[in-house]
Parts: sequence; C-alpha cells; structure tokens
Amino acid sequence: MASSIEDKGYRDTTVADVVRLARTSRRSFYEHFDDRDACFLALFDATNDAMMRRVAEKVDPTASLDAQVDAAVDGYISSVTEQPTLFASFVRELPGLGQAGAQRSGAALERFARTLTALVDAAGRAQPGVVRRPLTMDTALIIVGGLRELLVVSVQRGRDLQELRASVVQTTTAIMSGMLL
Repeated sequence: MASSIEDKGYRDTTVADVVRLARTSRRSFYEHFDDRDACFLALFDATNDAMMRRVAEKVDPTASLDAQVDAAVDGYISSVTEQPTLFASFVRELPGLGQAGAQRSGAALERFARTLTALVDAAGRAQPGVVRRPLTMDTALIIVGGLRELLVVSVQRGRDLQELRASVVQTTTAIMSGMLL
C-alpha cells in the first residue's frame, strides 16, 4: 500500500496494485483487511507508531531544551522526508474515509501531542527546576497541528523539508520556553 501511494497516490491505488506489489493474492489481502480503506488505516497506524518511536528515541531528557526540540523535530521531519507523498496522503485523504478516518487522524494528532507532553515531563524529572510548568495538551496540540500542516503544505509545494528545520526548532523552542519556564 505504501509503495503504491508513493507511486500514484491513494485515490489511484487499487487492491490489485497492493497485491501485485506485495506479491500475494487477493484472498490473502482480504484475510487481513476488509477493503482498501482498512488497509490504508492499518498502514496509517503502523507508520504513526514508527514515527512516534523514532521521535521519542531521539530525545535525550537530560539535554537542553534546544537540543531536545532539535532531536524531536529531526525525528519527525526525517520520517516525513522518507515518504512525503504517504505523509501528505494521510493528512489530506484519511479524513475522507468518513468517521473511521477522521477519528484515526484526530487520535494520531492527540497521541503525538501526548508524546510531546510526556517528553517534557521526562525532561522535568531528569532536570529538576529546569521545567517549572508542565506542557499543556492545548499547547502541544498547537505545536503538533501547526507542524503537521506546515510540512504538508511544504511537501505539496515541493520544498526541501530539511530547510524548514531551523525555523521549526526556533519557533517550537520559543513556544515551549514561554510555556515551561
């Protein structure tokens, strides 16, 4: 599914494309998924799980706030850079799958925001006194939602996502510094 989406987009991806690329049968496909949308949702879940692990693994809670934000942004941007069309497809086409897609999209955004608040909490435990207030879920959602939209717009315009890194780190650090210290 991911390869086909990267090649021709979700709308033009068929079950036939998926089984051909996976070198499996339609029967095997339907043993695992009810339909193409269910496969897309499973891919979304797996991709987001991997991205969240990557971001969390990169962050050292004993590092400075700047270094932590830089590491988290690097993990996120690197994940998107590896599969930009897939990432954009998740953001733009998942809500079109109806209630299931909209719920998954919202849940992923909240999960990323919770991951961000957990990273800040871990930094507070590792460096007592450095973080004076917890990062609120509202602030985390603003950061994560804004970053997601910036990256999608940038992918659609063909921008090099690595060029955004410095401004994303600077802006995120400024927001977090104002909220945490």
